[in-house]
Amino acid sequence: MRCAVNSPAADGTAISAKAVTKRYGRVAVLNGIDLQVTRGEFAVLTGPSGSGKSTLLHLVGALEPPDSGELVVAGHRLGHHSLHLSRFRRNDVGIIFQLHNLIPRLTARENVEAAMFGTGRGHRQRVARATELLERLDLVDRASDRPATMSGGERQRIAVARALANEPKIVLADEPTGSLDDDSADLVLELFAELVATGITVLAVSHDDRLNQRADRLIPIVDGKTGPSTA
Repeated sequence: MRCAVNSPAADGTAISAKAVTKRYGRVAVLNGIDLQVTRGEFAVLTGPSGSGKSTLLHLVGALEPPDSGELVVAGHRLGHHSLHLSRFRRNDVGIIFQLHNLIPRLTARENVEAAMFGTGRGHRQRVARATELLERLDLVDRASDRPATMSGGERQRIAVARALANEPKIVLADEPTGSLDDDSADLVLELFAELVATGITVLAVSHDDRLNQRADRLIPIVDGKTGPSTA
């Protein structure tokens, strides 16, 4: 995979996909998809299961390469064969996985701190940033606990904190509120609103009306292609 660095788009585009395709064997999951998301926008990908939403999110986060087409994220052209991808994932995007992907042997605070290794932050700075985020998500009292002792909603909020640890330009979220009760969902959605207000882009996959109603734009994905967006 390659990540060639370009200047951010002059028009404020944070994510640009043009004729992007992705196949798994004979199955075309993304079939020439086009997408434009602007800086500071809260956009949500909607559509039936299997339509390609999560796959598109993975491509935008450089977890997988597109098979063809052009994909530019935070000023970086994503493709094949380069050494820049780990830095891109660490510094430019924060990813909230649907299944949390926390490290079981680490505490909540250590899971958030782990995202900051390699950034140049010292131990005290990492602890302070992790604690700040856990406080914001009403989890500071669980900072020393491990994921196995927590509810699914608590683990999801830790995953949100971890994704925000390095102050990314773009937050990618796969069903970030699906396992949360209303109070916890409100915490996450308020935090997303604060991020967007500072110019951070949020691109989510969701079937949750609580989240979809807060979005600036809903982007339907049907059969691997984008349909008309709705505000």
